[in-house]
Amino acid sequence: MSPRHLILAGVIATALVLPFAALAQGHGELVGPGVISTGLQETSAALTPDGDTLYFMRSDFAERDDTILVSHRENGHWGAPQVASFSGQWHDSEPTLTADGQRLYFVSNRPLQPGGAPVTVNMDGQHFAGTNLWYVQRQPGGLWGAPMRVDGALNDGAMIYNPSVAANGDIYFSAHRPDSGAAYQIYVARHGAQGYAAPQRVDLGDVARNRMDPAIDPQQRFLIYAGNEGDSLGSADLYIAFRQPDGSWGKPLHLPGEINSTALENAPSLGPRFGELYVSSNRRDEMAFPKPHDTAATLQQRLQQPLNGSRNLWRFDIADVLRAHGIDH
Repeated sequence: MSPRHLILAGVIATALVLPFAALAQGHGELVGPGVISTGLQETSAALTPDGDTLYFMRSDFAERDDTILVSHRENGHWGAPQVASFSGQWHDSEPTLTADGQRLYFVSNRPLQPGGAPVTVNMDGQHFAGTNLWYVQRQPGGLWGAPMRVDGALNDGAMIYNPSVAANGDIYFSAHRPDSGAAYQIYVARHGAQGYAAPQRVDLGDVARNRMDPAIDPQQRFLIYAGNEGDSLGSADLYIAFRQPDGSWGKPLHLPGEINSTALENAPSLGPRFGELYVSSNRRDEMAFPKPHDTAATLQQRLQQPLNGSRNLWRFDIADVLRAHGIDH
């Protein structure tokens, strides 16, 4: 379990994907049950612009063994995931794609130099895999190039999580930095001709509130993130803040409908379609007792299904929320 998950803890072969228009506002769909969403932990969806290739993270329950996988959709079905070409050796997680699909960012504990030691951090006397921000670039022919570490102060401290990239190259992320308070906050590293500027904390209110996992609109008109602004239904819920005419961020709003639950919701990301939102949640099937009498086989089968309390990927439609705030494309 990583430092950020310590804080959060305190506070069938192929599957048909429903047409996006079939999703009622605020109601969700489990992504690829048994294929993408399983009895393990799945988070951090990143889709290509055509919506037919999905990168995501899969890990054990303690999230000490994180790997980035990729699945391709054909005839409305997600295929069996494979380890992404750039992952599988280090603690790699939280993939995100640029809007054009030509660059994929992720965080990793891989050594800064070949042959070096993996990145580590210590927090509250415990030793964890650290995280630096890396990216891979699409090459001619469609393959990914070699991973490259992002230069700049955003990698200071080796505790950077859930990057999200605006169309102009600005990178939003969550981290624990000197001005974060006791928990985590969201930061932005502005992209310029000389590279990335020093990160600035995104002002969303009292830093006593824990805020993580930003998903930035490519045009930076709104920001979705995980946290608790005092009205969370669970340990973390999803909120949206809209950019104001003066450039500041408005008061964060609790997302409506079934997006939030009494379980943990985090790691939001925007899909290629207008209003398409992907979410990680550990919501589970309700248990009623007495349950049907289990055998060892039925017990194992049920405990290995997606809705067993592990984190899974869900898809929602927030188009109405965006339109209500003057965003229609």
